[in-house]
Parts: sequence; structure tokens; C-alpha cells
Amino acid sequence: MASNDWLEVPITELQAPKKWALNGGPFGSKLVSRDYVDHGVPVIRGCNLPGDRRFSFDDFVFVTDAKADELLANNAHPGDVVFTQRGTLGQVGIIPKSSPYARLVISQSQMKLSVDESRVDAQWLFYCFRNPTTQQEMINRASSSGVPHINLGVLREFRIPLPPLATQRRIAAILSAYDDLIENNTRRIAILEEMARRIYEEWFVRFRFPGHEHTRMVESELGLVPEGWAVRGLYDVADQTYGFPFKSNLFVDDGDGLGVVRIRDIRRDRASTTTSEAADRKYLIADGDILVGMDGDFHMGRWAGGMAWLNQRVVRFRPMDGIPRSWLFWVTEGPIKHLEATIVGTTVAHLSARDLKEMRLLVPPHRVLNSAALVLDPLFDLELLLKKKNHNLRTTRDLLLPKLISGELDVSDLPEPQAVAA
Repeated sequence: MASNDWLEVPITELQAPKKWALNGGPFGSKLVSRDYVDHGVPVIRGCNLPGDRRFSFDDFVFVTDAKADELLANNAHPGDVVFTQRGTLGQVGIIPKSSPYARLVISQSQMKLSVDESRVDAQWLFYCFRNPTTQQEMINRASSSGVPHINLGVLREFRIPLPPLATQRRIAAILSAYDDLIENNTRRIAILEEMARRIYEEWFVRFRFPGHEHTRMVESELGLVPEGWAVRGLYDVADQTYGFPFKSNLFVDDGDGLGVVRIRDIRRDRASTTTSEAADRKYLIADGDILVGMDGDFHMGRWAGGMAWLNQRVVRFRPMDGIPRSWLFWVTEGPIKHLEATIVGTTVAHLSARDLKEMRLLVPPHRVLNSAALVLDPLFDLELLLKKKNHNLRTTRDLLLPKLISGELDVSDLPEPQAVAA
């Protein structure tokens, strides 16, 4: 069946034949912050519906089983599709069937859909709502009074072209293959970071570096430290460059110019804003550069998004000769987090050049640094490689997604997968 023969159907016709298959979050005082506990049934919020993944199990808050029982109408389960109805419209996620939680609760800002599996593939529907065209159509129907929002009625009556179930499964299999690779790489990145962190702490916090048994501990301004280790300033071990004040009226979202890295981009490894404005080449950043945001949350990361411009209020660190970049990242992370926790602004915290200049670091002798580089740098390099692979996978997936969902790319000749796991 050609795409122009796909019938448009409202979402309400695709819900499972059961109670509360399509529902919104609890009203008002039925779920408030005082209901949250340390463990229990997780509550799905906007942060669990990230734009670069199908679902996130990070940063959950929880309610008790008893509270979740009170909110049965607002329970969601593995395989359900979840939408944001107020705030960041266009957010959508799908609870993996492999979820460690048998049930979850949606917050006041979310809606959930259990699909009729005889008519629609939940993964395909998720990707349909990830299609920028579909997202824009939803946003166009939002109420603009107060916080932008849509209601359950809008979602119920929202119409989508529905291909045959076999076609849906083929499309979902193609796109989920990319997401499976991305998520696997993301897990590997997290493991690499944890390995590097533990090695750094063992050597440079607990001082159990190779040869520590034969090294005396002596007093310093930072307390007892191994003999031969020196307290130095950040500027003694790293070159720093503060971002250029690019003109915001020349910014273009996802344009053709060179990307401009702002604070929000540091951890995403992707500059979503471009500019035609030129600057001195010293403001160009490259993969492996250490970046720190200087306003609000002092985001810190190792850039893996390719060549881009360094915007104001972002600082770049590059190690001086003889300083491993992996060590430089870990030795500065703790002080940056300390400054983030202690600097207080009238509305938002600001990290200043003076704060960085006054930062004191414990620097070991070169023989210890060289030994650390042999262990930490390969982990650092592999992490960068995996991040770049993820960037390429996301780019390809995002190019294919609208063409597959619209039917522009015909998948009828592909074999139908047996099942697609969410």
C-alpha cells in the first residue's frame, strides 16, 4: 500500500481496549512534592523524555506503592508511549519493555497511551511523534495562555496517517536499530567514565599510585600530600580561552555556518546554533577540549562535537606540555563542582576568571603523570570515539526518520521483523 493510501485515524482509535489506556496525569493536589519518597514507584517527568533517547531512567522521583494505587488511572507500564502536555511540548518517550519497573506514574505534565497492538506498533507511534512535522502540528494546537499546553482532548483527536502494521514494524525496526546502537554506546561511555573516575580517585585522592609505598607524606596548604607533589594554580597547568561575544542576532538554529557552543551544548556535544560571523581562530574548539560553562549550572565536559566556535561565558582548557588531558579533566572537576555549590548570585551563579585563577591543584611529578596518561588517556580517547559514533548515528537516524514516517522511503520489500523490543 502506497503512503498516499494510508488512512488518517485519530489517536483515540489506536488506544488499547482497556480502562485508562489513554489518560493524563493526576490533577492538582493528588500528586505533590511531599508525596515523594526515596524508593518506590517512579514518577515520569519531562526529564525522563530526553530528545536524544527513547526514555531515561535518570533523575526519577518516587512515590509509595500505596500512593501509586491511589493513582491507578495515572499508572503507566512498559510499552506505553508518554507525551508532555505542558511546558516543553513535543517531548515524547516510550517506556522500554525491558524496564526494571513493572509500573510507573505519570506526573501532572504528562499523558500516556497504551496502544492497541492489533492496529499499531508502539515503537512506530513513538517515532511518528518524534517526527518534526508531527511535533510542529502538535505545538500548533497548543493553548498559548499561560504555560503552553495541550490537553487530553487534543491528543485524542489528533490524526495521523496509519500505514499497515507490517510497514509500521519495518520502520520501527530500522529506526530502533540506530537507537539500540546509541544506547549501547552510551552505556559503554558511562562505564568508561566510571573506570576513569575510580582510577583517578585511587591514585590522586587516596594517593595509592604506583610506588606510593615508598613515598613520604608531608604537610602542604592542602593538607598531607605525597612528597614531591606541588600545589599549583590552574593557569600553571592549562591554557585557558574565554569565549567570543558573538552577535546573537546572527544566530541561526541548525544553519549551514559553523556551530557556536553555548553552555547548554557542552554536555550534548552538539552546537545547535550556527553563525556566519567570523572570529579569531583562537576561539575555535576541537574534539577533546575541556569546556566549562560559567553561568548557572557550571556544566563541564569533554567536547566531541567537532570544530565549532567558543561562545562567551564558556571557557576552554587545554593542557600544557607534559600534562595529560585526561588528568586535567578529573583534577579540575572537583574544584569546579565545589565552586558551583558555593558561589551564590542574585539570580544565577556566575563563575569568574578570578575564581579559576585562584583555583589550587595538587600536581604530581611527571613520572606519576606519565604513568597516569598510559592508563587514563586510552579511556578518554575511546569515550570520544564512542561519542562521535553516537553523533553520526543520530544524524543518520534523524535524516531517515521523516522520510520513513512519511512513506517517502518505501520499505514494503524489506522482510517484516518478528518483534521489535522497546
